[in-house]
Formats: sequence, structure tokens, C-alpha cells
Amino acid sequence: MREPDISIEECSYRRALEIVSNKWTALVIYALEGGTIRYGAIKSRIADISQKMLTQTLKQLERDGLVVRKVTPVVPPAVEYALTPLGTTLLPFLRLLKGWSAEHYASVSNAREAYDAAQKDALPG
Repeated sequence: MREPDISIEECSYRRALEIVSNKWTALVIYALEGGTIRYGAIKSRIADISQKMLTQTLKQLERDGLVVRKVTPVVPPAVEYALTPLGTTLLPFLRLLKGWSAEHYASVSNAREAYDAAQKDALPG
């Protein structure tokens, strides 16, 4: 019997997805692509993101070393975010995923519909 060659603990794919697979992460990174931006501007660029989710996502990206947070001590404090050099290394890969999705998502959607229809037809009834 062959030894497994894929490990959940050692898999680089899993590690990459652990960082970017959150629903909002790619959108926040995309919002920061153009340079330093204030919190409110990020929130206004991303449709349907709540303040809580934006804050959590930014904190996780900061923890991962992908985003830097700068607070200017004025009243009220001005908070700005920017991608770190490490964060900018993700941009080409996220662009590739975006391009793949633009080219192939309709096919995925069609396959899902066909699968669901076949499953529905296979139900006893």
C-alpha cells in the first residue's frame, strides 16, 4: 500500500488557504492594493461588509504580517492601513484567482445546477 503524500499538517495549499480563504480577506487586500487607505474608505469600498467583520479581517491580516496599521494621534484618531511588502506578494496570485473565476465561474455554476437537478431527479418520489 502506498504511503500518503498529502498531509493536512504539511500541505502548502492548506496553509495558503488558511491565510486567504476568509470571505472578506481577498476583498480587503484588493481594497488596499492602491496604497494606504483609511478605515472608512476601506469600508465604503467593500459592499455588505460589517464594521465587525472589517475590523476582524484587518486585525487578522495585521497579525499575519500582511497589513500595517498606522494611527495618527488627532481627534478623532486617523487610522490608516496599507499592505506590507509581504502582503503585496499575494497580489499576483489573487489576480490569477480573480481571472480564473471571471473565465470559469459560469461553467462552475452550470455544473452545480446540473448536479443539483440530477440529484433531485434521483430522489425517490
